Amino acid sequence: MELLLLLLCVSAAAERLPSSSSLVTRRDRSDPFLLPPVQHEDLEVVACSPANEMDMMALDGEHVWHADFIQGKGVVTMPHFLVHPDFPGFYERAEKREKFCKDNLKTLRLEMKDIPDPLGKHLVSPPAFLLYPAHHAVLGEKNVLVCHVSGFCPAPVQVSWMKNGQEVTSGSSLTIPLPSRTSSFTQISRLDFIVQFGDVYSCSVDHQALRKPLTRTWEFQVEAPPGPGDGPAVLCAVGVMVGLLGAATGAFFMVKGMQLIGPS
Repeated sequence: MELLLLLLCVSAAAERLPSSSSLVTRRDRSDPFLLPPVQHEDLEVVACSPANEMDMMALDGEHVWHADFIQGKGVVTMPHFLVHPDFPGFYERAEKREKFCKDNLKTLRLEMKDIPDPLGKHLVSPPAFLLYPAHHAVLGEKNVLVCHVSGFCPAPVQVSWMKNGQEVTSGSSLTIPLPSRTSSFTQISRLDFIVQFGDVYSCSVDHQALRKPLTRTWEFQVEAPPGPGDGPAVLCAVGVMVGLLGAATGAFFMVKGMQLIGPS
């Protein structure tokens, strides 16, 4: 089966990479304000099948780069506001690795026949997902809806978007499957939109382990203002306290004045 041949060509390497803070000199380490070194985990996946190829990188469980063999370039998937490397020469390396993978795939297909499904039904798991806006929703402003799908096996999932019951055909993206240590995968779909009152968005996820697609919806909710009695009640309480304080102060000075004058 093609599935086994695809898995046999996956090369995953996880290693601990020192951060820039671990490259300081011995003299700098005496600085009491210096943060301790941070350890990062790097993951690379190379895979191929007769119809598809995959070469991607992840850092600390986040998809950071992959090769787009249709467009013929590498794609950086880290947020634009983060400082990140340019990954020079990575796409050219990916092309060489995919050629090596497909050459081995041909050999495996010739040498191996009647291959059983390596996953088996006990390793097929359905996805779970969350739907949320990337930023605090403000009426009339641009935002991004995030459909975070995880815990499924095998990959991939199919994700579709709807707005007010109509299919959305533009403005959305879907990451390639990101493997985890638990033999499951994660994919994230994003949809650019403008927050408008009354618009209802839905994200539907389909997978071979599901009988029917899972769907979640999101709608802009107006935050309820404070109750009409809250403000006056507080002002009334403050007014009463100020009145009592004024009365007590007046009575104090009245008694003092009478003591100074003495009985008539």
